[in-house]
Amino acid sequence: MKGVNMLEDRIAADFKEAMKARDALRTQTVSFLRSEMKYYAIDKKKDALDDCDVLIVLKKLIKQRQDSIQQFEKGNRMDLVNKERAELDILKAYLPEEMSEQELIKIVDEAVLGMGVITVKDMGRVMKEVMAKTQGRADNKMVSDIVRKKLENK
Repeated sequence: MKGVNMLEDRIAADFKEAMKARDALRTQTVSFLRSEMKYYAIDKKKDALDDCDVLIVLKKLIKQRQDSIQQFEKGNRMDLVNKERAELDILKAYLPEEMSEQELIKIVDEAVLGMGVITVKDMGRVMKEVMAKTQGRADNKMVSDIVRKKLENK
């Protein structure tokens, strides 16, 4: 995969760095991320991934870690919770800085006004519009909550 994007290049460089430093957890986590990126590229029939594709893979892996943490906490497996949290921190470091709630509310307001949306039934359309504008810089759950509140108050 050629140096098509900055995020993929950064991940490759971090992998090499982690191996040199003999950081087993970081090496394992970044290696798994790289593997998932390759599977995604094959699945989408792409030679190289752009930053948006890498963010999709990252968010999927982050969601998996978050779900695992919840399950391990329920099972009282703090050893596994700590490992998952460490991996989660490593993965989150690759995400762009998230937007503030105020920024999201402004984008949601603009989307709702621009689309002339009035009911909760239009939530999917609004979500799609807002997520396109935030370009991976917003937490999906937060966006969903804001959109729902906005549409329920209409």
